[in-house]
Amino acid sequence: MEPKSRKVMVVDDNQIDLYIAEMVMKTTKFADEVICMGSAREALDYLKPLHDRPEELPYLIFLDINMPEMTGFDFLNEYKSLPENIRKKCIIMMLTTSLDENDRKLAEENVFVQRFLNKPLDKDKIAQLK
Repeated sequence: MEPKSRKVMVVDDNQIDLYIAEMVMKTTKFADEVICMGSAREALDYLKPLHDRPEELPYLIFLDINMPEMTGFDFLNEYKSLPENIRKKCIIMMLTTSLDENDRKLAEENVFVQRFLNKPLDKDKIAQLK
């Protein structure tokens, strides 16, 4: 999973989880740039205009499941209608504190989700992604 650009996006409504994810990625040198989005809508609005600039897209999106207004699964429903060059470039990792097996099952069945991770992100979880 070695991309040319080490840009990643973290989508989470919890500011502490965003901060932890950003710090872990920077201290482990997993990412050169971490884009933090506080909502799924904000993340989609960021991605949409980049369809003609795929080099600016994050190669990984860490997506929280439980967020107000638009959940991670709602994000995935809209994500599937984005242009193919966006969908092919970005790999999605679902993040959650949920112990709900249905959440895990839904995430694993989604074609855009590569992995299901429990929060918070830490150096061990990041090491498994390298």
